[in-house]
Amino acid sequence: MSAFSLFEGNMLLILRAIIVVVYSILVCLVGCIWCLFSPRNPRHVATFAHMFGKLSHVFGITLDIRKPAGIEEVGNAIYIANHQNNYDMVTAANMVQAPTVTVGKKSLAWIPFFGQLYWLTGNLLIDRDNKAKAHGSINQVVEQLKNGRVSFWMFPEGTRSRGRGLLPFKTGAFHAALAAGVPIIPIVVSDTHDKINLNRLRNGLVIIEMLPPIDTTPFQDQSARKLTNYCREVMQQKLDELNAEVARRETDRVN
Repeated sequence: MSAFSLFEGNMLLILRAIIVVVYSILVCLVGCIWCLFSPRNPRHVATFAHMFGKLSHVFGITLDIRKPAGIEEVGNAIYIANHQNNYDMVTAANMVQAPTVTVGKKSLAWIPFFGQLYWLTGNLLIDRDNKAKAHGSINQVVEQLKNGRVSFWMFPEGTRSRGRGLLPFKTGAFHAALAAGVPIIPIVVSDTHDKINLNRLRNGLVIIEMLPPIDTTPFQDQSARKLTNYCREVMQQKLDELNAEVARRETDRVN
């Protein structure tokens, strides 16, 4: 196969890659300059998360975004979402509510352009390899939640699932919610693993649903593990429902 034939066969993939790289660098550069006027302001996170979320159109993804009525009145909370792959940046990112910051690993700060924007927008970086520092970071989360200054977004699986289904949840987010006395708001994204082909024009439907807040008060006298397991069960049930709905709607569209 000639180089020209290879290029022609992957033209859509290459075009998308160019658009994504150029757009992402521009967003990061402009974002860093913008954030310098009010660095570490948590409201910036939602602004730039939604800008990255617009790349869903470039990837040919149709998003169905659902939120419960009155969610803006809930106040500060801990948002938890399933973590599948890098496409979370263009799917789940659309659900970030201001003022909410994410909790990410320290190594994110070293990603060119993106890492600097990630820090400047006010996200919290933790050293997962240092248990003492990680515990101190969770204490920061609790303190800020108690003061009502900001909400937090966490991926309780702790890593990308990459097609392995909903992985077991770590308890950090749930310890923080119980200690701060704030609700947990689950966000569930239908499966994207092996769904997106960058050389295909349309990549189908992805449903993102924010569930009603889960009151943590009934779990105050119980272990964080019970709250963790309960939230995972709720999210697993919703994930199964969304995947079934996506399959049904895409089948109906083809027929």
